[in-house]
Amino acid sequence: MKEVTIYTDGACSGNPGKGGFGVILSYKGQFKEISRGYECTTNNRMELLAAIEGLSALKEPCRVKLWSDSKYLIDAVNKNWIESWQKKGWINSKKEKVKNRELFEKLIELMNIHEIEFCWVKGHDGNPQNERCDFLATSAAKGENLLEDTDYINNK
Repeated sequence: MKEVTIYTDGACSGNPGKGGFGVILSYKGQFKEISRGYECTTNNRMELLAAIEGLSALKEPCRVKLWSDSKYLIDAVNKNWIESWQKKGWINSKKEKVKNRELFEKLIELMNIHEIEFCWVKGHDGNPQNERCDFLATSAAKGENLLEDTDYINNK
């Protein structure tokens, strides 16, 4: 299997508000950047969407080390929150519906294709890839032709 490194970040100006995500894929010294902005969304949605878009860019099953500064994303996977939510019918420990369920379901689909190690990186701490992803995400959120996050709007 090819070994790929992915860095991701999401950003939101207001929460909800204009948002964006940034992704850097790295394979054998080659880099690809992906970013996109949305008119009205949340920070957590952008963090999840960054991971989803990065993994979706892979054309075949890969061994992936995915870095994010989002504890929401990393803990949901590494602390098995996703499995617990599924078993409880997508209800969290507070007995509330899990937010962003459709994004977690997409992430699960991708986790079934790739071997992924989810790693946390401290945000805004000088890691060059994390800083670049933050720049991509915030720039996308400030850009023109922002997309509509229809799932967010429909599930408010």
